[in-house]
Amino acid sequence: MLDSLPDALSPAAQPSAIRREDYQSPDWLIPQVTLDFALAADETRVSALLQVERNGDHTRSLVLDCEELTLVSVTVDGTEVSGLTITNGKLAVPLSGPAHKVQTVVTIAPGANTKLMGLYASEGMLCSQCEAEGFRRITPFPDRPDVLSRYTVRMRADKAAYPVLLCNGDLTGAGDLEGGVHWAEWSDPFPKPCYLFALVAGNLSANRDSFTTSSGKTVDLAIWVAEADLPKTGHAMAALKTSMRWD
Repeated sequence: MLDSLPDALSPAAQPSAIRREDYQSPDWLIPQVTLDFALAADETRVSALLQVERNGDHTRSLVLDCEELTLVSVTVDGTEVSGLTITNGKLAVPLSGPAHKVQTVVTIAPGANTKLMGLYASEGMLCSQCEAEGFRRITPFPDRPDVLSRYTVRMRADKAAYPVLLCNGDLTGAGDLEGGVHWAEWSDPFPKPCYLFALVAGNLSANRDSFTTSSGKTVDLAIWVAEADLPKTGHAMAALKTSMRWD
C-alpha cells in the first residue's frame, strides 16, 4: 500500500521529469572556479569565487542551486551584496555587466549529512558525492552538466584528524599552518561539470606507481585506501595502467 511506503519511496518524494524538449542553454557560464575549504566534521566553511560570463543577450540574474547551506555572504566584484536569501533552493544574484566575479561564503555540516550527497563524514573521513546533483549541497552553483569549469581548490584541516587532503587534478602546493592545521591546493586544468568534483580528507595510504605516456611524459599514479586495504589494490593499479595504455 502507498501509505506504508518509506518516505524516500513515496510518490511525493519522486524526482520530477526533466524533458529534452524543454532544454535551454545556461544563462551564465562559469569558466573558472576557486574554492577554499576550512574542513571540519561539525562545520565546514566554503568560500567559492566564480568567474561568470553572460551567455547570450539577456538581463536574467545568475541563479545558483543551493541545498542545506547556511549563507554567510555574497560579494560581486569585491562589493558585498546585502539582502540576498536562498529561496526554494535557489540563490538569485542580479548582475548588470557581461562578466563578473561572484564570491559566496557558506557553512555546511558534514557530520550531520545523512543523505551521503554533497560533503559528508564517514568512518572518520570527509568525503564528497556530487553525482548527479550533490554539488549544490557544498556551495551555491548552477548544478547542471552543461556548465563546464576549471577548478582550483585549497583545503585546510586539522592534520591529526585529516592527514591526507585529496581533490581532482594536480597537487600544486601543501604545507603546515599554526595550531596543528595543514593545507593542500589542487588544480584541475580540464573543464568539467560540477558533478565530477571530488574531495576526500582522512587517514589514507597510497599504492604508488608511475606511467609513461606515448609522448614520453611520466605520470605519477596513486590509489588511496585505508592502510589495511593496500594489499588489495594491485589489480586496480594494473587495470589503471592498462586503461591508460589503451587510451
